[in-house]
Amino acid sequence: MKSLLQNLGVILVIIGAVILIACYAVGNVNNNAVLGGSLVLVVIGLIVYIVMNKRIAD
Repeated sequence: MKSLLQNLGVILVIIGAVILIACYAVGNVNNNAVLGGSLVLVVIGLIVYIVMNKRIAD
């Protein structure tokens, strides 16, 4: 469980990046909802990664 929490931020960033790559591959780059959602996933993933690694290290 501890390793899952450590990697949760990285998993969210990867999911956001995969969504962006998939949108580019299908040519759906004009849909702001999907692009914004993936941006939110990446930003939340970065924040979760920083917070969880600080909390687990202490």
